[in-house]
Amino acid sequence: MGEKIIDLKGVNPIDIYGTNNKTLLFILDFFPKVKVVARGNTLKLIGDDESVNYFESKFKLMLAYFSKYQRLTNSNIERIILEDSVVLEGNNEILVHGTHGRIIKARTTNQRKMVEESLKNDMIFAVGPAGTGKTYTAVAIAVKALKNKEVKRIILSRPAVEAGENLGFLPGDLKEKLDPYLQPLYDALRDMIPSEKLNEYIDNRIIEIAPLAFMRGRTLDNAFVILDEAQNSTKQQMKMFLTRMGRAAKFIITGDETQIDLPQKQPSGLLEALHILKGVKGISVIKLDDKDVIRHELVKKIIKAYKVKQEQK
Repeated sequence: MGEKIIDLKGVNPIDIYGTNNKTLLFILDFFPKVKVVARGNTLKLIGDDESVNYFESKFKLMLAYFSKYQRLTNSNIERIILEDSVVLEGNNEILVHGTHGRIIKARTTNQRKMVEESLKNDMIFAVGPAGTGKTYTAVAIAVKALKNKEVKRIILSRPAVEAGENLGFLPGDLKEKLDPYLQPLYDALRDMIPSEKLNEYIDNRIIEIAPLAFMRGRTLDNAFVILDEAQNSTKQQMKMFLTRMGRAAKFIITGDETQIDLPQKQPSGLLEALHILKGVKGISVIKLDDKDVIRHELVKKIIKAYKVKQEQK
């Protein structure tokens, strides 16, 4: 059995332990082999050497995170414990300085992989459940490329599955018919580009948001192109989209394999593309999972519950 003492070094214990030690108890759930005795500004660890050393290394990362950002949520803790390596966020990781002083950056290991792979490859697939930041990170990468003049325009697309790409029965003009399907893309852009500038970009077609069906027949040169919700593309639509790639173009395709809304017996173009293009040089696939979820903590639990149910079938 080994013992170690961790000194919080001037940090208010309640900021780390939480009210009634709620945060500390959350941390201890991940370390069943370690007994922890909290006394003021010190933690006494008791357990086998390997478990104690592992706890110490992770807890010191938590202290470093809190010291830098003055916050330590359950999501922060879970990321620090579960990810193989945690990089404290720095200026070199900033993708975009967004509106109202917002700093946009990759926040998880797999989001950082998206950024890294987009630099190495002209086409990447980012696949994972809701809340993992696939779309948001992809849009941030594209906005950064536009601001750095690496591309001349951004094109964002989604399938309008619920209306079968036939939107005529909806009220309003074409833009009003399409906006409900494309709203998540607008939301991400508004976080990253001031409204006046964004409207200017859209008016001048520097940023274009369009349903997938509108991509047919086009060649997309000098553009950063994102296909979101790609699991809802048909096989024909996916092939059509992928072959729109022109000179000096970058493509990111995002989707969730577990939320396919296509009619029954209609195969998903995303699933087929992932199978056919596996191993093709210049194409990278990033798999995000529940550890990348950055929404409410309940979203992680919901994803895990559905995953368990699916595996039982």
